[in-house]
This record gives sequence, structure tokens and C-alpha cells, in this order.
Amino acid sequence: MKIKNCRLVCLFTSVTVLAVGCAVSVPPPTATVDVTPPSATVTVGVPDSYAWDGVEYVGVVGGAYMYLGPGGVWLNADPVILGRFHGWERGHPDWRRTAVRNIGPNARGRAPVRREGEERR
Repeated sequence: MKIKNCRLVCLFTSVTVLAVGCAVSVPPPTATVDVTPPSATVTVGVPDSYAWDGVEYVGVVGGAYMYLGPGGVWLNADPVILGRFHGWERGHPDWRRTAVRNIGPNARGRAPVRREGEERR
């Protein structure tokens, strides 16, 4: 019986030593997040032609649509503004005829190309 007890004490001691000796501390993981803010495309000048759509001024430079943003700066139209303008455009198909036309340099830095017979306002 003495050998049995000795084995139990030896086994208990071995397990205790292994459990205490195997303690591992793991530092918490650090998360690195790099968020860069979206850059706004700002252009200087006035579009070739622009119109008031009931909410804001929207114009066209080449094939790109722009709107008059805060501070009187023309910005590229985002999908929300573009969708609203196209909705307004469906009800006003002749908007280009009544739009304000730019005579001086536009947002591209040059005067709009005029076709023969087109009147200047």
C-alpha cells in the first residue's frame, strides 16, 4: 500500500509541476487600421453650360456633370446628385437651350467650342 501511495504522490507532484511550469502569457493582439479620407476633386472655373434643377446648379464640362458646391466651387457630381438631375432632365428635355452658357474660360481652362451659327448670350 505504501508503494501505491508513493505512486499517487509522485503522479500528483508531476502533474502539479507540469501545470505550473507551462503557464504562458499571450499579449493581446494590436490592430492597426489605416483609413485615408476620400479626396475631393475640385476644379476651378465654370462649366460650358449650367442650369438650376430646382435644388442646385448642375453643369456639363465635356461629358462630365458638375454641381456648384459650397463656397462657389464646381465639384464632380456624385451619383445622388446626378440621379436627381437626370430625373429633372426628363421633365425638361430642352434644358440645354435655356441653360446659362459660359463665354470665358471653363473648368478645363479654355473657352467652349462654338458651332457655326450658335448665338452668344
